[in-house]
Amino acid sequence: MNSLFWFKFKAVVKRNFRNTAKITLALVYLVIIAGAVVRMTGSGMGCPDWPKCFGYYIPPTDISQLQWQPEFTYKAGQVIIREESLWVAKTDFITENNYNEVNWEPYQKHDYAIFNAFHTWIEFINRMFGALAGIATLILAIASISFWREDKKVTLISWLIVFGMGFQAWLGATVVYSVLEPAKITLHMVMALIIVALLVYLIYRSDSISENRKYDRGVILTIWVALGLTMVQIILGTQVRQFVDQQIEIFGENAKDMWLASPSLQFYIHRSFSILVVLVNLFIAYSVYQKKLGYSKINWVLGLLFIEVITGVVMYYFHFPFASQPLHLILAAFLFGIQFYLVLEASKGMISRKTL
Repeated sequence: MNSLFWFKFKAVVKRNFRNTAKITLALVYLVIIAGAVVRMTGSGMGCPDWPKCFGYYIPPTDISQLQWQPEFTYKAGQVIIREESLWVAKTDFITENNYNEVNWEPYQKHDYAIFNAFHTWIEFINRMFGALAGIATLILAIASISFWREDKKVTLISWLIVFGMGFQAWLGATVVYSVLEPAKITLHMVMALIIVALLVYLIYRSDSISENRKYDRGVILTIWVALGLTMVQIILGTQVRQFVDQQIEIFGENAKDMWLASPSLQFYIHRSFSILVVLVNLFIAYSVYQKKLGYSKINWVLGLLFIEVITGVVMYYFHFPFASQPLHLILAAFLFGIQFYLVLEASKGMISRKTL
């Protein structure tokens, strides 16, 4: 009876594995979207510590919760803002009528001590989405164990994604501790795209639908080049975004016409590089259509690329309309995922794969 149960259970897990991978991918993209909103609203330091937020599992909603209070019970690790600095409770204790510095120690990771309830909750929601995505990857990895005997690669990649999410969480902490250092923000984004690629691979590998596609080595190599160009563009884009953030600090939130009045060299490279990206993808599309290769995802690539270019033009010439920046980043992340699936789709004739 138990053998029959586990046999049926394993069959159900296998049958739903691809849907589980799709849900996990959707959650990872949701984290990317939330991260883009964090950048748009300047909420990256909304929670100055990690993994808690001002020492709380549920962050404060008012500055009064972060001010020292007499006859108040504090737990070890809780944070207050005093004299424009963060102070951390050493142990559990109840305050007296006067502040006693013996019970507190300065926060050592950085000296950022600003509370903004809106920013705090935007960043907190971003972290919650990250936690949900992490749980989803763990469930996916557990489900992948059922494939161990017949396809070890599925199990190994699924668990690699779990460790990748753990590394990504650590990167998120280093971003906070560095007070949003540009290089670490870029690495954080690149790691998110690697996780996307691994999940896309699992989704592709578990596709049992057989489509009529032809194999063309030259087109496959060009698609790989296009994928690499997209990655470079995203990295350049994060650098441009950092420049814009610096301009916002100089000119203020309302002087949008000044943010790119004197663009950096990275901006010109990013803008010019986009022409190459468009041309390469148009060449791929032309080859696919002319040779009737059947790579259907090229239509998605062209559509996303068109909207991506439009958002870039709108940001520059119309001075960053609301939500144009996060939309630009989100579209780039979707474009990367679709392009990677296109690589797998086009490589079908070159690699042998088992159908799950």
